[in-house]
Amino acid sequence: MAAVRKRRAQEERKAYEAGVSVLDPGRPPEGADELVLAMCRAKQSLLDVHRPDLAIQADRLYSRYRHVMDVLSGRFHTGELAFERSRGLVTQVCLGAVDTLTSMASQARGVVSVDGNYVRSRLTQEGKQLGEEERAALVRRLDLLVETEHRLNKLSARIESALTVLDDTAVSMARIETARPQASVTTEKALEDLLRFVEGADRYTRKD
Repeated sequence: MAAVRKRRAQEERKAYEAGVSVLDPGRPPEGADELVLAMCRAKQSLLDVHRPDLAIQADRLYSRYRHVMDVLSGRFHTGELAFERSRGLVTQVCLGAVDTLTSMASQARGVVSVDGNYVRSRLTQEGKQLGEEERAALVRRLDLLVETEHRLNKLSARIESALTVLDDTAVSMARIETARPQASVTTEKALEDLLRFVEGADRYTRKD
């Protein structure tokens, strides 16, 4: 288990990107809205199953969300239709990502008691001495770990897609010159792109 924790700690350090803010589930950011609180809960659920390497995704999501909202606030007044529509779509994307994080915690919880190193050690060191039934049981445990990691990788890909669309949204909105007449067309294009992603992500989620 020590080796696993060390490897995951290394992955955790590597996964952090420049500018990523770290959420403390026990002490949410001042003035945190319901969405940010949901991110905190999702992160805590991943920490509870000893997956800090996955919990980082909540930090990345929070950082993207905060950045996008900062960009929107700098481009539009809070009461403007464009701002409200954009915030609604961004919220949908983030809520979908939170659901994915929660699913990741559920998947990881299923194998939290399986010690892969112990199982591999038994198979390697005592392989010839093990009975057929015990060997089969140990092999099955390893299979469960592999299957779970495969599912977690697929879920992680969804998170990456959400982060990418938030990045795209921030860049698109930042390019808008609100004082120019053609700005509304640019805004609508950005909103259309975001809406298209939300609808696509929703269909993708329903397939599982």
